[in-house]
Amino acid sequence: MQGIKLMYKLFLREPMWFKILVISMLLIAIIFSGSSFNGYYQSVAKLAAAIFFFTFGIKFRRSTRIAALFFAVALISLYLSWDRLSEAY
Repeated sequence: MQGIKLMYKLFLREPMWFKILVISMLLIAIIFSGSSFNGYYQSVAKLAAAIFFFTFGIKFRRSTRIAALFFAVALISLYLSWDRLSEAY
């Protein structure tokens, strides 16, 4: 529980643009990833997830392993977004 409180306190110290970007991308990724949406919306959800992971990759760039992990997941999300978009058309 202490770790969650620490992460929350660190999140509150971030600038407002970072908070808005992270929260909005997370909500878009969660809402549009449902199976009731067609391929275009699911592609948008994966693109939002890629932006979310890329943002945290930049935030943790001092820790090379963690940043590389976030960037790798962002690239995978971008590929899945492109693949889902090509299936939608």
